[in-house]
Amino acid sequence: MAALAWLLIPVVAAVAAAVWGSWAARTRTTGDGSSLADYERFRAAMSKTEAGSR
Repeated sequence: MAALAWLLIPVVAAVAAAVWGSWAARTRTTGDGSSLADYERFRAAMSKTEAGSR
């Protein structure tokens, strides 16, 4: 029985590592589309202001 307990420890560790690895490798969507659109509007506004001040 003790040998089975010692075998169970690495098996549980391997399962935990597999779960962590799949969680760490997941695709992350952060919603950058709207922030990039806001940045482009900001750049357009700044280029208009800059062109008008010269």
